[in-house]
Amino acid sequence: MLLNKKILVAGLGGTGLSVLAYCAHIGANAAGYDAQISEKQYADLQEQFPNFPLFSGSLNDVLPDFDVLVLSPGISRRQPEIVAFEQRGGKVLGDVAILADLLKNQSDKIIAITGSNGKTTTTSLVGHLCEKSGWDTVVAGNIGTPVLQAWLERGGKPADVWVLELSSFQLETTDDLNATAAACLNVSEDHLDRYDDLLDYARAKDRIFNGNTVQILNADDVFCRAMKRENRTVHYFSLNQSKDYHFDPVSGSLKHENTHLIAQNDIPLQGSHNAANVLAALALCESVGLQRETLLQNVRTFKGLPHRVEKVGEKNGIIFIDDSKGTNVGATAAAIAGFTQKIWLIAGGLGKGQDFTPLREVLRGKAGAVFLIGVDAPKIARDLDGCGVELVFCETLPQAVQAAYAKAQSGEIILLSPACASMDMFKNYAHRAEVFVQAMNDL
Repeated sequence: MLLNKKILVAGLGGTGLSVLAYCAHIGANAAGYDAQISEKQYADLQEQFPNFPLFSGSLNDVLPDFDVLVLSPGISRRQPEIVAFEQRGGKVLGDVAILADLLKNQSDKIIAITGSNGKTTTTSLVGHLCEKSGWDTVVAGNIGTPVLQAWLERGGKPADVWVLELSSFQLETTDDLNATAAACLNVSEDHLDRYDDLLDYARAKDRIFNGNTVQILNADDVFCRAMKRENRTVHYFSLNQSKDYHFDPVSGSLKHENTHLIAQNDIPLQGSHNAANVLAALALCESVGLQRETLLQNVRTFKGLPHRVEKVGEKNGIIFIDDSKGTNVGATAAAIAGFTQKIWLIAGGLGKGQDFTPLREVLRGKAGAVFLIGVDAPKIARDLDGCGVELVFCETLPQAVQAAYAKAQSGEIILLSPACASMDMFKNYAHRAEVFVQAMNDL
């Protein structure tokens, strides 16, 4: 795929560096590009990749000298200079496409997971279940380890299964993944600063099913249902309909058709949306041939992820939940809907062009108040105005925690689920969570 070609690797974060390391490993003719490269970064890169030229500035000036452009997820394939490059016959791909090509003649299975929300939890759970079933398992992609870094760390040794969390950005540059089984968990507003609209965003996610793939689809999501393809094995999961893998509200259990799988109370994850993630994970694992009995045993041992609807403390009977990783409207709506108790919500930050009005319905009758922080607090307040829930502006996150605690009663929940990115006030979502926990401890 890359040999005997002139390759430009654009974007020199973790993914770009893993692609350069792969190119060095196979002896490919490559160069690195980033819009800006600091002097220190330039020196580090030269030391690491002495044979590869480095470019910065205008991509337009650099591209004509190359045959293949490997894009990092942060760079849109739709930039005019990249579109022009493809029209001239240039090849554009991403690291996941390179991995798919490496695995296509091997027996390694691929389980791929995308969705606006829940994909990190589901990917981690699937990885846990595959490992506990005794399979040699690699978990990589959007979850943290770039796929080619994972491949290099194994020295190219085949695995039983690759469990890949894939964002829409990664799927844009993956033309033929050919996963053994793949899931789209849901589609809700996110990244609309990069896509034309929600349908456009859903189309990027739909690329996960390119190839001869078993499809796992959310029957409760109109965009996911529309992804069903002809002549494919399809399994649905649902919280609202009794079909395939579903939640039965009468017995409070997860079922496959009429067979009881596991009681919701036996799942060590908070919230009903996590029941959906477990259903999707079971459908994926059974689709690649893992045994149900072992899977159900090990769902019970899965610990969940930090900053994902995670209980971090309790004071005077008031429960504090950290969902700092809830960085879009869909994630926050799912977190709120997952609880039966009254909620005092802390939200706000960098809104990424989202429409916050879908929160109106889910807050009504469930929330005591919303405490708004961050740069887009006024926009959220405008979108929520008149929904029957008190809106309180707070200068800082600790101030919001104090204000929520003053109003909450024993048995109720203070939920940090910002529906926004964190970079206006914090280093990242983990730092935001730290400040939340510290503010709780300071009460």
